[in-house]
Amino acid sequence: MPLLSRYNIIMAKSSPQTKHAYLVARAAEWLRCRYGCGIVLSEQYCVTGEVPDVIGWKASCRSVLVECKVSRSDFLADAHKPFRLAPEEGLGSKRLYLAPPEIIAFDELPKHWGLLECKGREVQLVVKPGKPDLRTHVGLMKEMSLLLASLRRVEVRIEPQTIGEFLKWKNRMAEYNGGSLPEGITAREAEANSYLAS
Repeated sequence: MPLLSRYNIIMAKSSPQTKHAYLVARAAEWLRCRYGCGIVLSEQYCVTGEVPDVIGWKASCRSVLVECKVSRSDFLADAHKPFRLAPEEGLGSKRLYLAPPEIIAFDELPKHWGLLECKGREVQLVVKPGKPDLRTHVGLMKEMSLLLASLRRVEVRIEPQTIGEFLKWKNRMAEYNGGSLPEGITAREAEANSYLAS
């Protein structure tokens, strides 16, 4: 049996939550590997009320929101959320939906939104998001809240260290290794991190 047919049979028997989790994983992978986002968060909650399925950030702090929809009713219900009714309060410089083929018609997309379709393991960009930056100052502040809430979750998990101490682990590795980093560890100043570039 072809791989795609097996995938279709498995997905047809899956619960909506399983299908949604699958789309979220594909969206995160697409943002990292195909769209070039260096930071990607999925299904993270903060006080703003909007819980993006997946959001990533590229250079110059441009954000890309991907909302995953497993069914037509799921897509139609999304239009009634407060941050869809008032899009200036939403997250994402660019905004896209990800759905299986034929769930969302191109002419149903909100203005300037893009569309990704998931066929098996493949994600294809079928409608590019519009040119303008959809994120307003309100959206930027909500993204900051989301990032800060996520950093706090990390800090709680690594206690008693702080995030600052945790991020200096390479300094400690060099210290333990007689002043130089062990083979295979990239020096902090040589790391590819566009968020540190001026």
